[in-house]
Order: sequence, then structure tokens, then C-alpha cells
Amino acid sequence: MGSHNSPLKLPVIDFSNPDLKPGTPNWDSLKAQVRQALEEYGCFEALFNKVQLELRKELLGEIEELFDLPLQTKLRNVSKKPYHGYLGQYPWLPLYESMGIDDANIPEKVENVANIFWPEGKQSFCNTIQSFSEQVAELDQIIRRMVLESLGVEKYLNEHMESTNYLLRVMKYEGPLTTDTKLGLTAHRDKSIVTILYQNEVEGLEVKTQDGEWINFTPSPDSFVVMIGDSLLLNPCNSTRSIDFAGWTNGRLHSPLHRVMMTGNKARYTAGLFSIPKAGYRIEAPEELVDEEHPLLFKPFDHVQFLRSTIPRPVRKSSLL
Repeated sequence: MGSHNSPLKLPVIDFSNPDLKPGTPNWDSLKAQVRQALEEYGCFEALFNKVQLELRKELLGEIEELFDLPLQTKLRNVSKKPYHGYLGQYPWLPLYESMGIDDANIPEKVENVANIFWPEGKQSFCNTIQSFSEQVAELDQIIRRMVLESLGVEKYLNEHMESTNYLLRVMKYEGPLTTDTKLGLTAHRDKSIVTILYQNEVEGLEVKTQDGEWINFTPSPDSFVVMIGDSLLLNPCNSTRSIDFAGWTNGRLHSPLHRVMMTGNKARYTAGLFSIPKAGYRIEAPEELVDEEHPLLFKPFDHVQFLRSTIPRPVRKSSLL
């Protein structure tokens, strides 16, 4: 069944209660909702009003201005880490381009990236990117704590949090200027621990259920999309399975396949905050999550090496990665 005919919607979970604290009834209720959503869908729609609407609007404006820069300027966004620099100009993905900002919640790191694009400096960009990333990182940490608690492995919480940092990828999907549906981004699973997406009002994101049906996500200025990535699931010896939160949880959660399909003449702008393992950190499922019912799905692995192994062959030949 096509996604546009599907009555299914992503679960909606509200994290806006200012009194949300571990151990409270509200916390335990949301924790159960998070666990169920991640087991069934691998993702959900999150309400989180700590990120003010004005900041969200400023973010989209800064992203649009960034992508309006000349291509040669955007190509300065390079990184030795896979998927961290500028991506785009691919013949098989003509509508897509994206750029990465590593450690986007740290002011000086954002300033270093901003100076690449604007040597004279651009404080509005720095303030907006850093503030947005810092506040969304709080939501990421709430969700990850809930996951660990629900699995009964909260004793690893500090180690788990300290082993990660944040990458903000900003993305643009050009409108195809037709009523026909065109591919914006091929179906894939994220290689992060958790991905939190915010976007403008233009539709395009589709998520595949475990039953094989595509859900067309209708964006809202009030909400985020939360997904878990392969790094929380994968067996590196089996490329058909997905690793990070899924890998770390030894397959107890579902990492969703998703894609972007574009139509019309409006561009879709998206910011994705990815919590990712630090370079050199080996992902390994806690022994508490391995038993007869859940045998070990994967060997311990280094996340950056894993990323390199997942780069599609045509992209490996490109000088843009």
C-alpha cells in the first residue's frame, strides 16, 4: 500500500511537562510509551516545548541562508569522518544536499565551522545552532535514560552518555517543480544512537513499518521526530541487519527504514541532531542484555570504522565525502 493512502501515524509523546523527573509517575508513564514506540516503530513524534518556537524559526532561517551560499563555499565543509562534511551534487540524488557541524552544542566548535563559511564571522548563526543543539540534546538524554531504565541497565548510564557527542546535520531537499513524486533521499537506517529531526512545513519524510507499510509524516512546527539508529542494533558481519542503540541493546529495539520523497516546488529544510559514539569507542552490548532468548547479535565494533564500511560505492568514489 502506498504511503499516501496509509491511515497510520507515528506515536506522539509529550515531554513538555516542566516537572518531568526520573522516578515520578509521569516519567514512568512516558518511559513506557518510549519503549513501546521504539519496539514497534523505532521512532515517534515528540513534543518538547523547551525549544522555543522563535528559536526554531531562527534555525530554519539560518539553514536556508547557509544553503544559499555558493557551492564552492559549501564545499569547504569537509571532515575526515564519514557523513560529517558536505554531501550533495550526486546525479542519483539531485534534490539533496547536506552539511555537518560536529560538537554542535559546544560554542567554540560551532564558531570554527561558521568561520569557514563567513570568515568575517556570523554570530546569529553561531548562537542559533549552538542553542538549538544544546536544548535538543536535553531531549536526547531524557530519551536515552528512559531506554536504559526500561531495559534495566541504568547502571551504565554515565558511561553511555560520556561515550557520545553530537553531530548536527542540516539538510536541504529542493522541490522537484512537479506534482510527480521524486526521490529526495534513498531508504536507509541512521547510523546514530538517536536522531532527533526538526524541519519546516514541507512534507517528504516517510517511515516504513515492520509490516512493510510506508507512513507519510505530516510535519508540525511544534514537534520533532525521534528515531533510533543502527548503533543502538547491527551485526557488522551481516549488512542486512541494523547497530548503535539497536546494537547496544542487542536488537531489542527497532531501527526504522526511512526515506524522503519530494513533490511540488517548495524546498524541505531539516536539522537532525545525531548522538553518536566518540571515535575509538567500541560498542558492545551489556551482558545483561544477552541471554538464550536474545543471543549476541554482533561483535564489539568501532563506530567510525563501521561508518566507513557503510559508505555506498558510488559515494566512496566522490571527493565530497
